[in-house]
Amino acid sequence: MEKRIIIPNTELSLYPIGLGTVDAGLRWDGEEADRIMGTYLEQGGNLIDTAHVYSDWIPGEKARSERVVGDWLARSGKRCQIVLITKGGHPDMTSSTPDLHESRMTYKDMKEDLDGSLKQLRTDYIDLYFYHRDNRNQSVEEEIEVMEEFVKAGKIRYYGCSNWDAERMKAADDYCAKKGYRGFVADQNLLNLGMKYMKPLADDTLGYIRGETFQYHVANPSNLAMPYMGNCSGFFHILAAKGKDGVRENSYYTPGNMKVAHRIKELQTKYECTLTQVILGFFFCQPFHCVPLYGSSNPERVIDACKTLEIPFTEEDYRKLLEE
Repeated sequence: MEKRIIIPNTELSLYPIGLGTVDAGLRWDGEEADRIMGTYLEQGGNLIDTAHVYSDWIPGEKARSERVVGDWLARSGKRCQIVLITKGGHPDMTSSTPDLHESRMTYKDMKEDLDGSLKQLRTDYIDLYFYHRDNRNQSVEEEIEVMEEFVKAGKIRYYGCSNWDAERMKAADDYCAKKGYRGFVADQNLLNLGMKYMKPLADDTLGYIRGETFQYHVANPSNLAMPYMGNCSGFFHILAAKGKDGVRENSYYTPGNMKVAHRIKELQTKYECTLTQVILGFFFCQPFHCVPLYGSSNPERVIDACKTLEIPFTEEDYRKLLEE
């Protein structure tokens, strides 16, 4: 399998699996961060994903994930080897009852988040900066112009969107084409092996790569799909370790996903591979390029995930896996 994904009309060459850092500062920090991110680079990885909001829902420190990544960048001197992603404009998560529908996507909000990210990450620029949510009360023209101002200021190289639907991405594409802008180079929405059969998640501000958004990515390779929750929030791993009693309250616990779990075992046997590798292999059998974001709590799991790229999974494997 190819070990780099080139986003059209950019200078971005990406390892096909991004390292997610939502747990940085919670489950790992300091020397363990050195081991995890160092191991990822040793495997050929170059894409580190964070967000200014990670993980503000835990009291005690704001933007702790960015701080951990920034500390590692400062210690390691590896900034030039990294395609660095962060995101801004997420609703405030510091209150005891955060309102996910209270938008924070004005110019002031985005500038404040971006400047905070640059400080936390100890860098002068972000390679790929995302709107973390959308706000339909703002025009795409307004939102694109904010990002273009950040590009002109040298604070970001490229920009993308997260949790946007196909209609809004198309509108943004049309505006950028008219203005001569490169526009969105990547889209972060939810896509994974268990999504087809899962129950709705509580957060209705999340976006999904399905239906029109799926077809958008088939038709628009210049906007790279960069799915989050690629590991199905650990559902299949918990099921394998603890059985049904460990997952009964999980949104992925459905009859359809119990069948998927059985078929995952068949693919593990066929390829003599791990559960993680079957779950991640799904992304490389889609009709468009995907660069999934995978968070890991130790170096061994980083190696396990990266070895997915050595396994010759086929579209037929996953067609059968998800058939009714």
